Amino acid sequence: MADLQVQFAKRGDKTELEQGVQLAPKFDAHGLMPAIATDYKTGELLMVAYMNEEALKQTIAIGEAVYYSRSRQEIWHKGATSGHVQKVKEIRIDCDQDALWLRVEQLGGGACHVGYRSCFYRAVDRDSLNSDAPVALKLAESEKTFDPDEVYKK
Repeated sequence: MADLQVQFAKRGDKTELEQGVQLAPKFDAHGLMPAIATDYKTGELLMVAYMNEEALKQTIAIGEAVYYSRSRQEIWHKGATSGHVQKVKEIRIDCDQDALWLRVEQLGGGACHVGYRSCFYRAVDRDSLNSDAPVALKLAESEKTFDPDEVYKK
């Protein structure tokens, strides 16, 4: 399937976009679209990243998550370095085709490059609100699932 030439439909009228049966993604002014990845069995939110047209085409073709790194300005095949690949089980697109939801099987220790299973490992600590200090965060995940220094050889 890696040789598959993925093609998108031309964006039509509102009815066609919202109720049609062809993928016609709308990328923003920077050529990007948000992509939310969740665990396909549990629904756990793993990460939010971005895809450009090429990343979406590669994701569809190979069945593994490929994103666009805004910080590095390059295509990023999730797990290429860490081995923590995301096998895509389903790709959903929202009603106006400008946001993606990937239901994935997360292989390896986790989705977050910091070492946690999810990139959403912190929560706002509403119990410690104080008008004289910035809003505090607390850990929502108690332990890292892998050592990023070992995985990424830092």
